[in-house]
Amino acid sequence: QVQLVESGGGLVQAGGSLRLSCAASTRTFSNYAMGWSRQAPGAEREFVAKISGSGGWTYYADSVKGRFTISRDNAKNTVYLQMNSLKPEDTAVYYCTAGGGWSRLGDYWGQGTQVTVSS
Repeated sequence: QVQLVESGGGLVQAGGSLRLSCAASTRTFSNYAMGWSRQAPGAEREFVAKISGSGGWTYYADSVKGRFTISRDNAKNTVYLQMNSLKPEDTAVYYCTAGGGWSRLGDYWGQGTQVTVSS
């Protein structure tokens, strides 16, 4: 069982930046691919970004490519999402997720952190 705890959400003006963090409670953190998804009010949860266990591979949704950067620190059991040039449409609850492989995200989920971007 892996517990994930997100932090770093908040209110920011359009064009601003936020960095989300997700701390994982596991001794084998580097064995897990990690990712971020988000869910806006009235919408389905959507994929944002993912990163391989070693950190060598990353993949982004088209909507955030070039603005968001996912990274991880395996020594700290933490994955990050740096969000720049934020837009009002980025407003959502952001969830951290872990999986046993590149195509298996979703084995574990955090409780979510709210990001609100004002125009």
